[in-house]
Amino acid sequence: MYVENFNISLIKLKKEAIKLLIRIINTPSISKEEYKVSVIIENYLRNYGFIVNRKLNNIWTENINFSKNRMLRTILLNSHHDTVKPGKNWKNNPFKSKIKGEKIIGLGSNDAGGSIVSMITAFIYLSKLSELPYKLILSITAEEEISGNSGIISILPELGKLDLGIVGEPTKMKAAIAEKGLLILDCIAKGKTGHSAQNDGINAIYIAIKDIEFLKNFCFDKTSKLLGKTTLNVTQICGGFQHNVIPDICTFVIDIRTNELYDNKELINIIKKKINSKINPRSYNFNSYFIDPNHPIVLKAKSIGIKTYGSPTHSDQCLMPFSTIKIGVGDSSRSHTSNEYILFKEIIDGIDIYINLLKDFCF
Repeated sequence: MYVENFNISLIKLKKEAIKLLIRIINTPSISKEEYKVSVIIENYLRNYGFIVNRKLNNIWTENINFSKNRMLRTILLNSHHDTVKPGKNWKNNPFKSKIKGEKIIGLGSNDAGGSIVSMITAFIYLSKLSELPYKLILSITAEEEISGNSGIISILPELGKLDLGIVGEPTKMKAAIAEKGLLILDCIAKGKTGHSAQNDGINAIYIAIKDIEFLKNFCFDKTSKLLGKTTLNVTQICGGFQHNVIPDICTFVIDIRTNELYDNKELINIIKKKINSKINPRSYNFNSYFIDPNHPIVLKAKSIGIKTYGSPTHSDQCLMPFSTIKIGVGDSSRSHTSNEYILFKEIIDGIDIYINLLKDFCF
């Protein structure tokens, strides 16, 4: 399975990581449609001798090079293999990888294909070492992009007690020790139907527009030192069904990215008092997250030159009820964009950083 000189083997693994990423990009894996790509990853791990578990489109495996004679803590390496739907401005087929100079272009290359293959490579390497002072689990999971119930949340009970999680998302290999929460509000403006020629109804679109105009200029007062302000954007709107009927319903969606200074219910009450539209929260559960800055993994990251920061983006990190950091290959600003790409160097460096972070890590 491995050649004697493991330095050569690591070089080989890095080359294979690039090939694996290309296969992942070339296999469409929109949220809820990840089965084919999960099989590719599953077979790749099986070829290295790992026993791979599956639930729905989620797969996971674990190392065996740890002492069975004492209770050890467990570390979870996790990333996601689902992608958003491609936008309309792609120059090339988003489901067909293209190499251009030092770039690999394709949907999911940056979010989160680069992290997937880097984590897998680091996991294989660490699993070859003589013995680790912890148990290591690798999971590649589904539905992260839609915060679905068939993703990481569905397999956490299967994994046993977890003491630390490392979440693979594009962070330029900086360690996010805090993450903004997510609050989505479905809003309904209600009016009264009428004939547009008679102008005798109450136009729900106008009610919604008035609320949206207020929200456009509204700011929350409390600013976090690490996560900044809680931000709000209206991201969807729908109203009217016929040109000559004044609409009695107009719906719109508010996307709020929260810092740790507000409770989700508190934010909802603030908004309710400011607008006329009815508010229906989709969930109260995606809260902001912080890890103790003196946690051993944070101290280890700093000791090897990894910068720490607070992340404005939401991830599966918020679903993990144990200490986590978010660190991965690529740049978050490329995620969900047309002509998304990852650099070869980012993948190679990411593999090395994951290995250096965990190779001599102790709780």
